[in-house]
Formats: sequence, structure tokens, C-alpha cells
Amino acid sequence: MNVTPTPTQSSSLEQALERINRLAAQNNPASPPPLSLPKTPEPSRPAQTLTTGGFFKITNDPNEPIIPNAPESLEQAGLNGLIIEEIVMRFLLNRGEAHGKAIAEQIRLPFQLIEPTLTKLKSQQLSGYLGATAANDYIHALTDAGRDRARRHMQKTTYFGSAPVPLETYIQSVRLQSVEHQHPTRDDLKKALSDLQIAPKLLARLGPAVNSGRGMFLFGFPGNGKTSIAERITKSFGEFIWIPRAISVDGDLLRVFDPLNHEENPPQKSDGMLREASIDERWVRIRRPTIVAGGELTMSMLEVARNPETNISDSPLQMKSNCGLLLIDDFGRQRMSVDELLNRWIVPLEKRYDFLSVSSGKKVQVPFDQLVVFSTNLEPKDLVDDAFLRRIPYKIEVLDPDEPAFRKLFEIMCKSLQIPYKADVIDYLIEKHFKSIGRPMRNCHPRDLLLQVRAYCHFNAIPIELTKEHVDFAVENYFSIM
Repeated sequence: MNVTPTPTQSSSLEQALERINRLAAQNNPASPPPLSLPKTPEPSRPAQTLTTGGFFKITNDPNEPIIPNAPESLEQAGLNGLIIEEIVMRFLLNRGEAHGKAIAEQIRLPFQLIEPTLTKLKSQQLSGYLGATAANDYIHALTDAGRDRARRHMQKTTYFGSAPVPLETYIQSVRLQSVEHQHPTRDDLKKALSDLQIAPKLLARLGPAVNSGRGMFLFGFPGNGKTSIAERITKSFGEFIWIPRAISVDGDLLRVFDPLNHEENPPQKSDGMLREASIDERWVRIRRPTIVAGGELTMSMLEVARNPETNISDSPLQMKSNCGLLLIDDFGRQRMSVDELLNRWIVPLEKRYDFLSVSSGKKVQVPFDQLVVFSTNLEPKDLVDDAFLRRIPYKIEVLDPDEPAFRKLFEIMCKSLQIPYKADVIDYLIEKHFKSIGRPMRNCHPRDLLLQVRAYCHFNAIPIELTKEHVDFAVENYFSIM
């Protein structure tokens, strides 16, 4: 129930705030803007709504399109008291005891949002106070009855991490940070691939494919840098996105943030305390993800993974790669058949959404929003049918380097490996070991051969240099069965 202050009360409050602001200005000239009375909200205006971006601050910055707003109530957070109670009790069962601030930090919510739950547990004699802290906080611990109830909650799941974000809010965040909103320019892509030598013709073909945010095949002979190109493409997109640590799907908890696949990049402390206090801590700022799945890919990695011992569910690879890039490396050599993968993804690739089965058995629709890159040494038309090829609009062949580009690669790699470059030795290498026997040149050869030269010199305790003898040794080793 909202109570509007009377004119007399407002006047007294304004005078008090004026004194506080005056004192703060005297003690700290660089103090934040002065405090003021909150404005009475308009009765006809809704609280927070997804359509107006109320859960997020819309920045219009491609490097960080949104910032999640800290919730002011459980309702705004999309939570109810029961979810908070279960997580708090599981945490206290495992921790033994904790003060209120530590509990709030554990579940990533402001203390004022969990305080009613802590009070409720105390009133129901499910928890008790072991003491107080210097900051007027209490140390909480479960009673015998509380531990019994917490064990029942543990049978459902052992999860006691961050409070979840509703699925609907997650879906909205993906839309606002979609790769389809990213339109990198030629300069953006050149910068992302700056440590590689990319032919102008290849760059001209890559650009529109990356801009589309849809999908592409990179094919060609092994060793020409298909994987290296794909792994760097994400750098041409905006730098950061926000993802939830976990989401709730009709009572099921699904972890989204994965430290193995996501690079966390929290806001800088210099951004200010006010910004930190206004951010929903249930979200993590990460670099746009680049997730690689090679020959180890199986069907189970594309579905929700539930640990039967902990009853904790993890999101599949395609969901973890939302708003980034998903690379299927060595396509055609996966442990699952090509037909299985195509049948699984033929609809998501076109519709941009996927269906996942959660532990309750319910199927839920989630975004399928990433640049999907299939990298293969095989001819795409020999792997898949026309129906699938139609859904991958860009097919780009990564060709062998020409001779000038091949020589340039040796110059670049010699500098990188600190090996003095000798043009006459490279002439000898190309004439004797490539042209004379019709051996094709690959982009990986300069790096791989020079690494062998360096290892040979290290082992024999001789100066690292490029000589005909060293090159012959490297070629004999490297191409012995090729």
C-alpha cells in the first residue's frame, strides 16, 4: 500500500534532505548528485515490462547492448518466496551457518529481497540466530526441523547457487543482443583477423556472411586456416553480452553460464558504485562466446544435460553460444552421424529457435541465435542434401595460398618465432620441396616447419637459424608419411 506524504511531511523531508546534501558537498566535493524525494508513480503506468526494456537498460552501444537492472522486488525479479526459501535452506544445510549478507551474496539478490524469507524461516522455527555481526546482521543456522526440510529440498536438486532468471526474461535478453543486430564493417572484420593473412577475395566473401548472422560453410584442404578464421570472427561483433547464471523453466533450474565456455568480464570498478548497485547480480557480463565442437560432438551435447546425482541441469552447446558463434569443426567426422545432426538442426537453422526437453518432460522453446559455422575438409555437397544446404546460405572455400602469400607467411612466422629470415633458404625450400614434386602449399606449413627448425636447434644447442640443412631435416620429418 502506497502512502503519499502530506505537504507538511514533504516540506520536513525536503529540508532534511537539503541539509544532508549540503553536508555531503562540504565533505566531498565530488559527491554523487543530491538526494531527492522519490516521485509518486503515475497510477496508469505499469511497473517493469519487457516490451519497454524495463528489466534492462538499453544502451544503444553495440559493444554492450543492455545492462540488467537490479530488481526492487521479488515480483520484478520473476521469483517467488518458495524458490528463495529452497535455495537458502539448501545453502545453509551445506554451509552450516551464514550471516544474512553472505546468503544474499550467494544467491545474487539484494538483502532486502531475501530478508522476508529469513524472517519467515525464523518465525517458523526452521532457522535460528547464532549471534549478531558488527554490521547489525544476524548469523543464521537451520534448526533440526529446518535441516529435515532442507534435505527434502535437496532431493529435488542440490542447487544452491544464484537465484534463477525467468525463461521469458532470458529470451528477451537474447533478442536485444542478437547477432542479427551486429553489422561489422570491412574494417571490423580485418581487425578481428589481423593476426592472420587473409586474401582480399576471401575477406570480401566472409564479410557478407558474417553480417548476415546466419550460417556458413568453410571448406577446403586441411591446414589453410578454416578453424583459425572461424574462431576469430566473433571479435568483429560487439564485445560484451550479459547472460544469466541460471534460468527457471516451470520450476526446473537450468544453468546457462559455463566458466569453461564463457569468458567472464565484469564491469570495471571505475564504472562507479552507483552502476554496480543498479546491476542485477544474477547476470554475468561475458565476451561474446565462441564455442567449438569437433569430433567429440554427440547428440547428448545438443540436449539439456541433467546430472542424476545432483539433479542439476546444464544448457546445451547451442544455447551457451547464443549471441555469439558456434563452430562445428571437422564437420562430417563427428561421433554422431551427419544425418542425425542435420535432422536435429534443420528447423532451428531456418526458424532461429529450438525446442528443448527439461527434466519435467516439458518441451520449451528457446532462441537459436548464433552464427553457426561448419568447417570441413570435405566437399559440402557430398555431406548434406540440398534441403540443408539451402539453410546455410554461405559456402566459402578457403583456398591454398599463392607463392607470394606463402613467402609472406614465412616472413611473418620468422618474426613471430624470432628466427632470422633468409629469403634464399625459402627459395631453396619452395623449389626443392614444393615445386619440383608438385606438393601443394598450405597456410600451416610455414609455422609447422619453422617450429621444427627451432626445436632442432634447441636440441642440438646451436644458434637458431634458417639453413638448408635445417629445412631439409624439418621437411623430412613433417612430410615423411604425407
